[in-house]
Amino acid sequence: MRITRALRIGIGALAIAAVATGCGGGSSKSVSQHAADGKLTVGIKFDQPGIGLRDKDGSFSGFDVDVAKYVAGKLGVKPENISFKEAPSAQRETLIQNGQVDFIVASYSITDQRKEKVDFAGPYYIAGQDLLVRADNTDITGPDALKGKKVCSVKGSTPAQNLEKNYKDAQLQTYDTYSLCIEALKSGAMDAVSTDNVILAGYAAQSPGQLKLVNKPFTIEKYGIGVKKGDKESRDKINDAIDAMISDGTWKSALEKDFAGTGFQVPQPPTVDRY
Repeated sequence: MRITRALRIGIGALAIAAVATGCGGGSSKSVSQHAADGKLTVGIKFDQPGIGLRDKDGSFSGFDVDVAKYVAGKLGVKPENISFKEAPSAQRETLIQNGQVDFIVASYSITDQRKEKVDFAGPYYIAGQDLLVRADNTDITGPDALKGKKVCSVKGSTPAQNLEKNYKDAQLQTYDTYSLCIEALKSGAMDAVSTDNVILAGYAAQSPGQLKLVNKPFTIEKYGIGVKKGDKESRDKINDAIDAMISDGTWKSALEKDFAGTGFQVPQPPTVDRY
């Protein structure tokens, strides 16, 4: 059978379109468009107790999970219609840009560098970088006592970048997840783990008597909800949801629940930045 030139061009164009559609497995729809369909995919951490944790039974718990569910609810999506996807620190921008998640709530610090790639709603929480050490450690009293100490943080994280830039005397080692850092700290392979105090408090609560928080925060970390660059409509709706969560008391009660028994004191809520 003879195939005309026009038909060949048409077939070629369809093939290219099919390949382009298949790449990345993401979606070009906005958060609002997916919410209108009744489903959302949200990126969270799977290994941060009190913040974002995948429990042994396959369920999810933590403050970021509570925030994600509240925001989704305000967008019209029920908790059972949320798909949670793991969002490691170094992959967060890529997950958003590729459309693999609708938004990310994963102890995600708002920085100018990140705002070049994604947009942020929030902040919904303000943390501070701190240090976690073994309970019997008396040497490490703050960031200025890290000279020659092996300090673990996560690849692509703001805490790792801060240590690398401002505390060059520390022997920084980066792992893929904080849970790996915690195991290295417990085994003696690391002297300290550094990330935000609220995250470290959750790990300390998991290992009572073994680990302790130094309680000398040395940065201000504004946690935001990451969305695709330019999706202002969705960002505005998420900001409205954060404001509502704070004003109706759900924000405070979620923190009290997620850090019960840890000695964690709920701070004043942040002011949403509608830049």
